[in-house]
Amino acid sequence: MKIYVAGHRGMVGAAITRRLEAQRAAGEKLEIITRTSDALDLTDQAATRDFMQAERPDVVILAAARVGGIAANNTLPADFIYQNLMIECNVIHQAFEAGVTRLLQLGSSCIYPRAVGQPMAEDALLTGVLEPTNEPYAVAKIAGIKLCESYNRQHGVDYRSVMPTNLYGPGDNFHPEHSHVMPALMRRFHEAVQNNLDEVVIWGSGKPRREFLHVDDMAEASLFVLGLDAETYRANTEPMLSHINVGTGQDISIAELAAMIADVTGFEGTIRYDASKPDGTMRKLMDVSRLSRMGWSARLELAEGLRQTYAWFVANQDSFRR
Repeated sequence: MKIYVAGHRGMVGAAITRRLEAQRAAGEKLEIITRTSDALDLTDQAATRDFMQAERPDVVILAAARVGGIAANNTLPADFIYQNLMIECNVIHQAFEAGVTRLLQLGSSCIYPRAVGQPMAEDALLTGVLEPTNEPYAVAKIAGIKLCESYNRQHGVDYRSVMPTNLYGPGDNFHPEHSHVMPALMRRFHEAVQNNLDEVVIWGSGKPRREFLHVDDMAEASLFVLGLDAETYRANTEPMLSHINVGTGQDISIAELAAMIADVTGFEGTIRYDASKPDGTMRKLMDVSRLSRMGWSARLELAEGLRQTYAWFVANQDSFRR
């Protein structure tokens, strides 16, 4: 089987590639196709077409995306909506043109409305207004879902979408301004220890709650969904509501997360919360009952995942220096 992993250098794409390589080493007959962004610009329609026609993969895993934290989404909204729309349109359409009948697209929990019941079920999609800070990115990810569903309806292919909660783990973005909350806090506490600081200040009240899934669990879930037989998949989804949430089904407060990261990094000073800064959405928890019914649930506990991630960060911190 010939599998193209788009975005194999990103956190999720790399985890999926590692798992596929392990399956190949265990005896599965797999040919894993990858291209760096320098070698293949997925926002370029002609280049994507030529690649798909030349390689003609059996399966495509679309993990390529322009991603970032709240600061990046706020300052680069045009980049986020344009690049993600172009990647999705080019990869999905050109995969179809090349005869690909199986595709998995990875999205994000930000597709759901800002004011939505918790936990967020799949049927909450398009029922309300999106969070303004990341609306352009969310619109692009919703478009990806609808592209897959529309090609399924019109052309009878099997294109699926998975929507992960907040991900973390090896390969995460630890940029001081453009990263998500988990790596941002981990870097901040690490640098506080290195610089002998006695206080770390965190934006907001610390009360918002977030759910976190290790990227290795996400990779396992992605391949699980991709490998589901068509009957099981269709029995648990709807033609125009076919995406599947992936998460742990559990959340913690930012204050609890900060305390855990302080412990992992060895920070023993004071954690102060600047309540004058915005909290953002107070809770974002995924309803993972659909995926659970089909037979998959997360395995790695958050405390262990944080320890593994911090060890990876320390080993690779030179690459994060700015």
